[in-house]
Amino acid sequence: MKMTLGEIAKLVSGRLAGDASLTVEGVANLEMARETDVTFAVEPHIQAAKAVKAGAILLPEGTEEFPIPAIYVADPRAAFAKLLDVFTPPLSFPKGVSDLAYVGPEASIAEDATVMPFAVVDAHAVVESGAVIYPHVYIGQYATVGENAVIYSNATVREHCRVGKRSVIHSSAVIGSDGFGFTTKDGVHTKVPQVGNVVVEDDVEIGAHVGIDRATTGSTVIGHGTKIDNLVHIGHNCRIGANNIIVAQTGISGSTSTGPNVTFGGQVGTVGHIHIGGNSTYAARSGIIGDMPEGYFGAGFPVQTHQEWLRMQSALRKLPALMKRIKELEKKAAKSEDA
Repeated sequence: MKMTLGEIAKLVSGRLAGDASLTVEGVANLEMARETDVTFAVEPHIQAAKAVKAGAILLPEGTEEFPIPAIYVADPRAAFAKLLDVFTPPLSFPKGVSDLAYVGPEASIAEDATVMPFAVVDAHAVVESGAVIYPHVYIGQYATVGENAVIYSNATVREHCRVGKRSVIHSSAVIGSDGFGFTTKDGVHTKVPQVGNVVVEDDVEIGAHVGIDRATTGSTVIGHGTKIDNLVHIGHNCRIGANNIIVAQTGISGSTSTGPNVTFGGQVGTVGHIHIGGNSTYAARSGIIGDMPEGYFGAGFPVQTHQEWLRMQSALRKLPALMKRIKELEKKAAKSEDA
């Protein structure tokens, strides 16, 4: 595909500094960009980007004059993402159900949905218009896959669970595994039946190898627009708010709820039965052990404000020198007493 810089500037609502007729053929990152590519840079990489071999570059408004043609935009990352969509058109697959797929009795599949070979759509399941089901996916009994949702290979959507419109479930994710519930008597663990479901609302993306447990009763809910990275676990009866960001290896214990726009860094862990206020951010490896307010920026274990955590880390680095100084003072004090 080819586009002129003038066309690209118009597409991303940018200001062009360079020849509008110059043509590029692709998009690439700074390290791999060639003379036929457009790339992007933001701080702290703008100075290093002056040595780039790209044909053109997307830069933030206010950046100084650049040695190659530049398109100045409010958000270079967002503009670059738009170009990735344009230069990498989506894959296309024939509509309909493959002869090599299994469709259970009374399952309902829209005519313009795609069900690929070796997928299973079990009895009474519903696959709505435009949905794409990749090979080796299992859609359980009475489950629903919403319009234009995409379920990648080896993912499982278990019985009675619902996947919203335009949601994406990546490979080997399990939606609706049993909640981890047991009673214990005389050292014997007895399973508590998990009879609820999982509701994945619209525009959610769930990464590879994510496990989301079904509720004991009722629903585990993943809110509209939430994005979940690979290798995340969400326990039974959780209610994740809208537009959360949950980064890899995070574990959210059962019956935890979150407000909207919460960001969890990698390997964050929570106890169960708590509420985490919206519009909050938790740094990687935070340990959340109780209810949290809205608008909180937390870090550390147990979690504290990010500023407090930074002060504590700074103090810890000084601890060896401080211990050495204390020992010296103790020796001086001991000599004074002997004298």
